[in-house]
Amino acid sequence: MIKQHLSQKLLQKLSPQQIQLMKLLQIPTAILDQRIKEELEQNPALEEGNEMEDDSERFEIQAESDTSADDFSESAQEFEEKDPMLESSGDDFEEYLNNYLEDDTASYKYRTDDYSGETEEQKSVPYAVENTFHDHLERQIGLLPLRTEDQYKIALQIVGSIDDDGYLRREPTAIIDDLIFSQNIDTNEAEIQSILKMIQSFDPPGVGARDLQECLLIQIRVKIRTETSRVKLKALKLAETILERFFEEFTKKHYTRMQRSLGLSEAQLKAAMDEILKLNPKPSSGYVDPLSVNSVMGHYIVPDFTVQNRDGELELVINSKNAPDLKINDHYMEMLREYNDQKKAGNNGRKEKEAVMFIKQKIESAKWFIDAIRQRQDTLYRTMYAIMQFQQEYFLTGDQKKIKPMILKDIADITGLDISTVSRVANSKFVQTEFGTKRLKEFFSESLQTEEGDEVSTLEVKKILSEMILKESKRKPLSDEKLKEMLLRKGYNIARRTIAKYREQMNIPVARLRKELV
Repeated sequence: MIKQHLSQKLLQKLSPQQIQLMKLLQIPTAILDQRIKEELEQNPALEEGNEMEDDSERFEIQAESDTSADDFSESAQEFEEKDPMLESSGDDFEEYLNNYLEDDTASYKYRTDDYSGETEEQKSVPYAVENTFHDHLERQIGLLPLRTEDQYKIALQIVGSIDDDGYLRREPTAIIDDLIFSQNIDTNEAEIQSILKMIQSFDPPGVGARDLQECLLIQIRVKIRTETSRVKLKALKLAETILERFFEEFTKKHYTRMQRSLGLSEAQLKAAMDEILKLNPKPSSGYVDPLSVNSVMGHYIVPDFTVQNRDGELELVINSKNAPDLKINDHYMEMLREYNDQKKAGNNGRKEKEAVMFIKQKIESAKWFIDAIRQRQDTLYRTMYAIMQFQQEYFLTGDQKKIKPMILKDIADITGLDISTVSRVANSKFVQTEFGTKRLKEFFSESLQTEEGDEVSTLEVKKILSEMILKESKRKPLSDEKLKEMLLRKGYNIARRTIAKYREQMNIPVARLRKELV
C-alpha cells in the first residue's frame, strides 16, 4: 500500500554563487584571463571598466571585508537604488530585442535557473589549429609504397591504434577484428606486421614499437644507418647487441654480468651505455609541431604571487591579473530603469516582461561574477599572507630546511577559511620568490620528531636524504638501510620503509638502479 508521510532532513546545499567562487578559486592566474573573456562573451551586461580598485597590483585586506560567499547576490532592485542611471531611448532596445533577445531569452533563462555553470563549463573554448602527433603520422602514410586502397586503410587503422606515447600496444588480432567490423576489410597478421614494419620507419624514430626494447632498437638502428664515424659506429653496434641479447641485464644495471659475457673493457661498455642513454623511451615526445605556439614558447608558469624581501621585511604582491577591471554595462542599467518606469505606468506587455526578466538575469549574473572575482582575490591574498608569515624563515633565507611543518588546518585556523578552500588555493597556485618560483603546496608537510624531541618538517628530511644520494658513490650507491643509519647519526630516527616512501615520492630509484659506470 502506498502511504504519504512527512519527514525532516538537515541538508547543506551550496548556492550558485558559492559554486562559482569555488571554481574560480581553483583556476590559476594563467587561465583566469581566459575565463573572464568567456564570461564577457556570454554576458553582455558585464564589461571591462574601472569598477574595481585602481591599485590592483596591491590588495590590502580590510577586516570588515571578510564576507561569506552567501553574501554575493544582490537583486536587480538593489542595483536600481544604488547605481545612478541615465535616460535611454526605447528604439535601441527594440532593435536589440529583434536581433538578439527573441532567439536567446528562453535558453538563457534555463541556464540561469541553475547558475552552477555546468553547461557553460563544458563549452569548448576556441583554440588555434595545431598539427597533432597522429596528424603527423597520418601524413607520412602517403609516402609508403602501398599497393591497394585496403592497405592504406590498414595503415590508417594501425596509426590510429598508436597511443599518445608513440607505442602500439594493441595485438594484431584486435586490429584485424576492428578492420573487419568497421571497414569490412579481411586481412591477416602477416599483412599487419608488414605494414607495421613500414610505419616503424616514420618520424620520430621509435614510433609504432610494441615495447621499450623494440623502441630503443629501432632508434639505435636508425643511428647505425646514418653514422659515419668508425669509433662511434662500433659503440652503436655494441649498444644494439646489448639491447638485443642483454635487455634484462641492462634494465637491472647488471653491468658486471654484461661486461663478462661480452668480454668488454669498462671503457667499451661505458661508450655503449652512453649511446643507449641518449635514446628516447617515449618517441611521441620527439615530435614538435613547427606551427604550434607552444613549440616555440614552451610551457610557462604565471606566478599568482610575488614575495619580496625589503631589508628583512617581507612584502606580498598579488598578480595584477587577479584583479581585472570589471563593471556592469551602463546601457543595461538604463534599459532596466526605463522598463521599470513603463511598468509603473502600466504600459508593459508580455514581451516587455520577458525583456525585463532577461535584463535582470544578466545584471545579477554580472554582479555575481564581479563579487566572486573580488572574493577570490581576497581569499588568495589572505591564504598566501598566512603561508608567508608561517614560513617566514624560508622566504628570508631560501633554505629548504627552514620550512616548518605545516598542514592545511594550520592555515585554515589562521585565516578563518575552510580547509577545502585553503586546499583549492594551494593546489594550483605559484609564488615567485628570490629563490625561484614554487608551488604553494610545496610548503605543506607533516611533522617528524628528532632524537632531541624537536619537530621538523618531512621536507627537511627529504632535502637531507636527496643530498646524501647526490653525494653517494655511483659505483656503489647507498641502500635504504645505509641511508637509515646515516640519518640516525644526524638525529633522525626513521624506519627503512619510510625512507623508501620518501625516496619514491622524490622519484629516486632504488640503489641498484642508481648504479652507473663512471
